[in-house]
Amino acid sequence: MFRQICNRLCPGEENRVGTRTVYVGHRPASVTDAYIAPKFCDNRIVSSKYTVWNFIPKNLFEQFRRIANFYFLIIFLVQAIVDTPTSPVTSGLPLFFVITVTAIKQGYEDWLRHRADNEVNKSTVYVIENAKRVKEESEKIKVGDIVEVRDDETFPCDLILLASSCGDGTCTVTTASLDGESNFKTYFAVRETSDLCSDEAVDTLRATIECEQPQPDLYKFVGRMNIYTNQEVKARSLGPENLLLKGATLKNTNKIYGVAVYTGMETKMALNYQGKSQKRSAVEKSINAFLIVYLSILVSKASICTTLKYIWQSNPGNDEPWYNEKTRKERESFKILKIFTDFLSFMVLFNFIIPVSMYVTVEMQKFLGSFFISWDKEMYDEEIKEGALVNTSDLNEELGQVEYVFTDKTGTLTENSMEFIECCIDGYKYKETGDGLSVTDGPAGIYGRASKDREELFLRALCLCHTVQMKDECQTDGPVTASESKCSYISSSPDEIALVNGAKKYGFTYMGTENDFMRVKNQKNEMEVYQLLHVLNFDPVRRRMSVLVRTNTDHIFLFCKGADSSVFHRVARDEVDRIKVHVEQNALDGYRTLCVAYKELSPEEYDKTNKQLEEAKIALQDREEKLARVFDDIEDGMHLLGATAVEDRLQEQAAETIEALHAAGMKVWVLTGDKMETAKSTCYACRLFQNTTELLELTTKNMEECERKEDRLQELLLEYHRKLVQEAPKIKAGVKRSWTGNQDFGLIIDGSTLSLILNSNYSSSHYKNIFLQICQKCTAVLCCRMAPLQKAQIVKMVKNSRGNPITLSVGDGANDVSMILEAHVGIGIKGKEGRQAARNSDYAVPKFKHLKKLLLAHGHLYYVRIAHLVQYFFYKNLCFILPQFLYQFFCGFSQQPLYDAAYLTMYNICFTSLPILAYSLLEQHISIEMLIANPKLYMRISDNAMLQWMPFLYWTALGAFEGLVFFFGVYFLFQNPSLEGNGQVFGNWSFGTIVFTTLVFTVTLKLALDTRYWTWMNHLVIWGSLAFYVIFSIFWGGIIWPFLRQQRMYFVFSHMLTSVSVWLAIILLIFISLYPEILLIVLRNLRSAGQKNLQFQLPMLISYKNVENGCLSRIKFEEYKLNPLLSSFDVYQ
Repeated sequence: MFRQICNRLCPGEENRVGTRTVYVGHRPASVTDAYIAPKFCDNRIVSSKYTVWNFIPKNLFEQFRRIANFYFLIIFLVQAIVDTPTSPVTSGLPLFFVITVTAIKQGYEDWLRHRADNEVNKSTVYVIENAKRVKEESEKIKVGDIVEVRDDETFPCDLILLASSCGDGTCTVTTASLDGESNFKTYFAVRETSDLCSDEAVDTLRATIECEQPQPDLYKFVGRMNIYTNQEVKARSLGPENLLLKGATLKNTNKIYGVAVYTGMETKMALNYQGKSQKRSAVEKSINAFLIVYLSILVSKASICTTLKYIWQSNPGNDEPWYNEKTRKERESFKILKIFTDFLSFMVLFNFIIPVSMYVTVEMQKFLGSFFISWDKEMYDEEIKEGALVNTSDLNEELGQVEYVFTDKTGTLTENSMEFIECCIDGYKYKETGDGLSVTDGPAGIYGRASKDREELFLRALCLCHTVQMKDECQTDGPVTASESKCSYISSSPDEIALVNGAKKYGFTYMGTENDFMRVKNQKNEMEVYQLLHVLNFDPVRRRMSVLVRTNTDHIFLFCKGADSSVFHRVARDEVDRIKVHVEQNALDGYRTLCVAYKELSPEEYDKTNKQLEEAKIALQDREEKLARVFDDIEDGMHLLGATAVEDRLQEQAAETIEALHAAGMKVWVLTGDKMETAKSTCYACRLFQNTTELLELTTKNMEECERKEDRLQELLLEYHRKLVQEAPKIKAGVKRSWTGNQDFGLIIDGSTLSLILNSNYSSSHYKNIFLQICQKCTAVLCCRMAPLQKAQIVKMVKNSRGNPITLSVGDGANDVSMILEAHVGIGIKGKEGRQAARNSDYAVPKFKHLKKLLLAHGHLYYVRIAHLVQYFFYKNLCFILPQFLYQFFCGFSQQPLYDAAYLTMYNICFTSLPILAYSLLEQHISIEMLIANPKLYMRISDNAMLQWMPFLYWTALGAFEGLVFFFGVYFLFQNPSLEGNGQVFGNWSFGTIVFTTLVFTVTLKLALDTRYWTWMNHLVIWGSLAFYVIFSIFWGGIIWPFLRQQRMYFVFSHMLTSVSVWLAIILLIFISLYPEILLIVLRNLRSAGQKNLQFQLPMLISYKNVENGCLSRIKFEEYKLNPLLSSFDVYQ
């Protein structure tokens, strides 16, 4: 009693011991007990990143983590505090513009997340209070509330089922949005509460629930319900079959009552969400690296000019000329402080080498560019009337850099639609015909058929060995098949429905179960009734399920179906030989196979078995282990009847999409919660595994061969590592993604084995590295029986491996959210299994096939565009600031600006920003059709190829060359003392204006030379920007609008245009600056000039099976080499 009082007064003690106590309906165990409400979290779901209160400080903190933003903030503060040669407006205005635009964009995206959260949190639920239904918002549900949920409604939190409208206390649920399975599952209420199916009845319940603290495993739950009736206390165990999870949907049941045990962010669905982190693209990391280089150049320039200034001023005549004598204050000033001030002034003067406006251009390019994905009509699905969706536009370019694709299976690769194909009975293969069963093949090539009794026994086994239920005149989102009586079959397994339908086509129809009696209509339209005694449910260790039934003649049969590996060793050897060849052939054809066996039990054997089963079922400790031992004894000594083949229909073009991704150099891993046999069949069907692929397995089945699983696992890891890594042929240097060759190895691993590798104490980082190396050497990897967080662990392991490869995760259910958030890029499929994945993804597409265009076309173009944008910005800013640096050598390092303040401010904002923005949105250096038809083109830009140091140094050298040409070209022009016929001499502002005019025209025309895909928009912004610069300069000189007249720029531009020498110099300098680019284009065109008459044809998709050692076959290679378009881009080296 004292301990109970302490637990109630000190709820923190419960957390310490790992359990919690829930009071059903917030009522104490007895009327005399005092009730103190335990403290649990509310039922709000939060997927957003900001709130109204923290948006400004949090967003500013994230933005000023960027080097350029932080740098310009410092520069702005220096300009505002220290006397500098330029106004604070020149750096403050662009910085304010960048910060504001970025904040608006990110705020809008987070507002969409808030709206999605509110849809869930503000949804209507009904809570039972004082025997009445009370309408509440979902977020106000508290642990202990009794909640009513009706048919087709989603559970608002994790509930323990108390009662349902079904008399037996069961309900049917689909957990599609949680584990990706759109099939139906049955949940049960405790016997003592199952009849409390009204508001008044359930409100009389006095009970407490003791259960474990929240944990993310969807398939585990341990608890106990204490029911208080008068002075008696009944304890009933609770398991996963009693727990209704948030996000699951009630089906085929009018209503249920449940008590909330986990709410809000403590529900299993929320715990399987990874925390949202700021995803940063590889391009942004490259930008930061380049910024450090340019920042070093800036500091070097400022240091050089500061040093040379004081060297030059060491001459008294230079330091204090007669026309500019120093004041007394200047003479007495602290020299070190003066040196530091001069250094800061030079930093401000040269600060435009850091392109802060590049960030706002990149943000606009990403935001506007994302609309092209949403507008893509080829990614619009007529079935759901929706197209692609962009939730985060910050990662567009990452779509062009993907190396690993992690995909879910159910609902992503497949449609989860099963179809019965054929069966084998006693070695004879049967297929459906109009007359029913037709034998197509027999053992050893002998045509015939099994005996009539064996055929009927096999079909009866299909009709009885399952957990299928029937529903009259209903609509479900799971696998359904209408029967003659307007009924639907519903089940937790889609292949069970396919098998029952297969038996129905051959004359045996399952008619449902009523009061534990199963009814079957045979081929003679006679009704057969069987008493269902026990169901031995499927589990991943046994890989089979069985039923015990009693016939009208009091015969007791065990019918069993399961994977061949779990059934063959439990039947006679000669029976296996007749069936095995058909099972293997079906597996090679990509079908899901199940073997069917039976045995007859005597009354004495059944009595013994029944006693063992009942004892195991009521055990509170080690219940699963005790049941497993009983099941193992029962399912032994059986007779093999035959096998079935069921096809799981793939999504449209799923195989072609995986083939294209392989050809593009991407590795595809399948991460699924499904069983190994099913997943393996799907991998064969979608061409992830080939018939020639050698499969390596790290599964529970392999581990069972040794007493210590850890020792056996180490042996297998070392064996596979020696085979794939140590004995593998060396890869030629310079070959990209060479694993696309003939490395025909595939790896299969299950969740329990992965836990041993990643989580066990014995497993050092050495073995984890070995496992990772094995995975990386395999052509394809299949991970089955994965929990949601294990999927995220796999993605994280690869993401953090050597080289930091870019990862992409794609899935359609809430069980995929963790890996979607963990990967660099997350793709949600807008399937039938809820929208949690689509809401939490970076991009959402209707079907898996749309991934092909998203990556190969959109991703490729986005990366090329933004990479060119980044390099172009650094190039044009180096061209801009280098003449300013050189000018200091000719003005006594006096910090005199070369350009007018208006030109300094507007160069990046107005004069040169729109052309590169239009280029980065519209450019197609290769057509979309070509990119999709030739996946290998994707490899040209892999590994961040266009933002490596060599291209960066090329652009930097080009910018330095053109900056030197601008300055010294105009400098030599000014060697003529008079540039006008009237003898008037041009001044320093004329010098700077000529340099600036040449600069603006050159960098804009450079972009025109780079443009391959011209639209009216490109013409408008390129020629319009040049015209705007000329018009602005004329206005700024005060010719047309005198109120704009600036003293130092008055008539400067107009006077400059009156000189023929200036016109010729500008044209000549533009040509000299662009000559290297023009020369490269001419040479490239000359190389392909001899192929102009070649008829151009779009090449077909190259299967990765035909790619040898990372190269095309010689015939294909020559065909592509002759293609002028592809050869001009050096596609194949």
